[in-house]
Amino acid sequence: MKKVLLVDDKEINCKLLSIHLVAGYEVFEACNGIQALEIIKREKPYAVLLDIMMAGELDGLDVLNSIKTDPLLKDILVAMVTVRDKEKDIKVGEKYGADAYFSKPFDTKKILHWLSAG
Repeated sequence: MKKVLLVDDKEINCKLLSIHLVAGYEVFEACNGIQALEIIKREKPYAVLLDIMMAGELDGLDVLNSIKTDPLLKDILVAMVTVRDKEKDIKVGEKYGADAYFSKPFDTKKILHWLSAG
């Protein structure tokens, strides 16, 4: 079963996605960037669904950059799931190596389709 990590400092956002993913994926959740990187290094998930704006030392772009610049992690699929949906935000996500970008409120069907197509 493929592993998916959900990263958001608002637990409800993780729970909303998790409900739809548990049937087809092994789901992990993190509420901050440091916890996310610990899980990523330990579990090597197939994909990470990552919020940009999070409290704590690392935001989503920091986590994305850490994944995509690490030779052992760079092949993990990363989708940004965020309220920051302006064109400039999307371009920054692409610059850091995001494989997909979903705006909140998110469409669960689109995320599930992206995961299954990856």
